[in-house]
Amino acid sequence: MLTEGRKHIKLIFTCLKYNVIKALDNRLSFIMQVLGMVLNNGVMIIQWIVLFSIKDNIGGYGFKEMLILWAFSSSTYGIAHLIFANAFELSNLIISGKLDAFLVQPKNTLIYASASKSSISAIGDILYGYILLIILRVNLTSYLLFTLLSISGGLVLTACTAIWNSLTFFFKNMEDVAHVIDGGMISFATYPDKIFTKEVRWLFLTFLPVSFITHIPVNILTDFDIRLLLIVLGFTCIIVLLSFIIFKQGLKRYSSSNLMGARI
Repeated sequence: MLTEGRKHIKLIFTCLKYNVIKALDNRLSFIMQVLGMVLNNGVMIIQWIVLFSIKDNIGGYGFKEMLILWAFSSSTYGIAHLIFANAFELSNLIISGKLDAFLVQPKNTLIYASASKSSISAIGDILYGYILLIILRVNLTSYLLFTLLSISGGLVLTACTAIWNSLTFFFKNMEDVAHVIDGGMISFATYPDKIFTKEVRWLFLTFLPVSFITHIPVNILTDFDIRLLLIVLGFTCIIVLLSFIIFKQGLKRYSSSNLMGARI
């Protein structure tokens, strides 16, 4: 199992390395995409500066907590889209038959298909998260926790995306539904959970596990609790495993279109 795990990690980093090197062929475009995303996220925080100038507390969050919330939402989104951008296009791969190119490779199909594409602008999202931490002047332990929880959040987001997109195997035409759910998760992740009703917050812990991406990590970073950390990491392992199971079951129903393409 450990050997397989190392192979999967090596595959992920190989794909990432290849995608970044390919993007660096046009260095100006690379830099503009990254800086553009940092600036775009920076503009979005202005709304909270305005709101906190009127009110000191929003949904139990002060301005510091809100910056941490945005740091997590930005970095987790960035990690998911930098490393596993194609997970967000699985429905299209399934419907168009482009999954064939990944099936013929002696690699884990879900990992290879998801990691085969990177969104370079997502580097700006990751950088933005750390810039906010620099502004907050957190200690080294907070940086380490932030990194760990951002990775787990990115995996949760990717796994959820893979699950919803994998439903295309069973129900067809799930692409639009998957995109709506993905967009909804990112939107909800940027707001304090307590502004929502109890029913919606329960949804954030189950079908749309936004709380494991931002809300609980914010609590961990502001008031460390080892139990919450273990819960987040445990949930991450469970939902990642679930995404593999659902994809594997769905793959049995996949009909090849004989559309082949060379993959490196």
